[in-house]
Amino acid sequence: MYRLKSVLAVVVFLLFSAIPALALDQTPMHLPIDHTALTINSAKGDIPFQVEIADTDEERGRGLMFRTDLRDNSAMLFVFDDTRLVTMWMENTPSALDMLFLDDNGRISAIRENAVPFSRSTISSGGPVRFVVEVKAGTAKRLGLTIGDKVRHPAIEAIAH
Repeated sequence: MYRLKSVLAVVVFLLFSAIPALALDQTPMHLPIDHTALTINSAKGDIPFQVEIADTDEERGRGLMFRTDLRDNSAMLFVFDDTRLVTMWMENTPSALDMLFLDDNGRISAIRENAVPFSRSTISSGGPVRFVVEVKAGTAKRLGLTIGDKVRHPAIEAIAH
């Protein structure tokens, strides 16, 4: 009986120890707003966005998960180490997003609109890209964005040929 109580006590301890760790894991990541705006050249002219830059594996993996505070003029720029096919998903992401996939030169090569919150379906760039910009759903349509539009930011220009 003593041994059963000891095992039960250990299980209860481990369970309650894990709960705070899981809760911390659901804390939204807020990266610093970059001092230079990301600018999208659209049919409506140059549109500036306050931008957070995700350029590490951890930051790219976390992205906008658990975030509910994305504004019309906010964006997250994902910078990848090389040009390749990129897939994204919306797991743990409560806000619908538009995803702009950019080539090495910062030109939009694919637009995926209204990504479904919490979906585990993959969203593909459809070809090699170097950057992804995530913005609030409806932004691509509101700005009239099209394939070939230019996105500018020093993080992109540092890599562009």
